[in-house]
Amino acid sequence: MEYRRLGESKLSVSAITFGAWAAGGWMWGGNDDQEAIDAMLAAYDLGITSIDTAPVYGQGKSEELVGKAIKDLPRDKVQILTKYGLRWDLAKGEFFFKSKDNSGKDIDVYRYAGKDSIITECENSLKRLGTDYIDLYQIHWSDKTTPIDETMEAILRLKEQGKIREAGVCNYDVSQMNIAAKTIKLAANQVPFSMVNRAIEDELIPYCIENRKAILAYSPLERGLLTGKMKPGQNFGEGDHRAGVKYFKDQNIERTNAFLAKIKPLADEKGATLGQLVIRWTINHPGITVALVGARNAEQSIQNAKAINIHINGEEMEFINNQLSDLEIIS
Repeated sequence: MEYRRLGESKLSVSAITFGAWAAGGWMWGGNDDQEAIDAMLAAYDLGITSIDTAPVYGQGKSEELVGKAIKDLPRDKVQILTKYGLRWDLAKGEFFFKSKDNSGKDIDVYRYAGKDSIITECENSLKRLGTDYIDLYQIHWSDKTTPIDETMEAILRLKEQGKIREAGVCNYDVSQMNIAAKTIKLAANQVPFSMVNRAIEDELIPYCIENRKAILAYSPLERGLLTGKMKPGQNFGEGDHRAGVKYFKDQNIERTNAFLAKIKPLADEKGATLGQLVIRWTINHPGITVALVGARNAEQSIQNAKAINIHINGEEMEFINNQLSDLEIIS
């Protein structure tokens, strides 16, 4: 495994990090708890020592499962990345969206990053995770109702108290990062990035390279689309959020699969799956520090971890990018 430092911080994480959203079941059509734990442990055995989670994933369930998975592991050998700023149990701040919890109960999700709320969230996360500190604490989404400096002042206090090691953000643009940086030194920004979703290439990547901030790329496999295993007419289970996402429209699945067919010979040549090739391409991409990759079971974790052993040279990266230039996703 490769380990990379987050910006100018002292925190290093595995270049492939375990994404634990699906472990919480929420918006993924449920999950199997033991298989989720086994997936995290299988990842750890192959050097994926970093796990990214959030309170809202299963309304605490993902964090609880992460806590169970790491309870017998040496704490200083594991990096826990979690988040704050999305409340389903408090109607305060900026309304985000309506959803259902894992039992089918209606919930309203709010973006809220007020000081007192953050302190409460941190304490709750520490309890669920079974630890006394969080390695990287990230605001999940911006909250227009709370000034960024107020939010970051709360994070600074938590850092001074030793409850968190480093501060990060998610889904922030350049202007928001600049405001946050006036209060606290940011280690990273976690944002969506994949072969079919490269919007951050224009502004955010150049900014993070220039200012030495890490980028944690989430959904690098575009929630399974870039594995090549999806077909038009894909049936998503009840509660699976992918059913309404543009990338999973039949015509976009067809277009993506046509692109994947062009790069599959390269994967075959390297004895790799398409998914492994895509993960390696992601962490090779300039400015991308980490690829967050989920797994529902141990075998998926093992396959994800093996992506680190693939070598893609400059000529091969150019070949992939040239094929990508012909891929158009329809809204």
